[in-house]
Amino acid sequence: MTNNTVFRVGIDVGSTTVKVVILDPAGSVLYSQYERHRADIRSTIISVVEQALDSIEQTCRSSGAALPLLSVKVTGSGGLSVSHWLSVPFVQEVVASTTAVRRLIPRTDVVIELGGEDAKITYFSDGVEQRMNGTCAGGTGAFIDQMAALLDTDAAGLNELAKGSTMLYPIAARCGVFAKTDVQPLINEGARREDIAASIYQAVVSQTISGLACGKPIRGNVAFLGGPSISWTSSAAVS
Repeated sequence: MTNNTVFRVGIDVGSTTVKVVILDPAGSVLYSQYERHRADIRSTIISVVEQALDSIEQTCRSSGAALPLLSVKVTGSGGLSVSHWLSVPFVQEVVASTTAVRRLIPRTDVVIELGGEDAKITYFSDGVEQRMNGTCAGGTGAFIDQMAALLDTDAAGLNELAKGSTMLYPIAARCGVFAKTDVQPLINEGARREDIAASIYQAVVSQTISGLACGKPIRGNVAFLGGPSISWTSSAAVS
């Protein structure tokens, strides 16, 4: 490694989390971190970036290599202000995710992306077409967090509960308030927590189909992006 070696650093500032990744010149991931910022974006960014730089410094020291140059870019719904603060380039999140999908999984026909408070669906067949949720966070990570709290657990716990379900109940996902009016009576009536958990994820699926796809078929190779997708895709299937 020489002083001319350049590592690419990406910082994604979302509505609820901060992500950082470092790639070597070949595009391999050297370091990644995912952390909730809990509305304290500045402190969280400082923390995750310091950890990332420390990791790279330790790796270089252990191998006897020179410290690399860093090319840093910021994306995400909260990334624009952060790019001004750090004086680094900003890449709009739709452009960033679309570019990544085309490069890493080029056979993708449809991308469903769930964030902390937004949701997007992108069609790649016959040109790029994207649709995004409105001002409500129904069917997103915030919705899943809120529903998990009703069952006295978190998103990971909700996922584990859903694996043991045997039936589904209708739950509205277009709004957290409406969903609570569906979930709370189920809890009061003694419905199994496992069934309620699976029903919550199925509500997210229904919201994705009705609120994002709006009747347009979801077919072919479908990719799921975003932290909430990790749990709900393992518990319910898009149909």
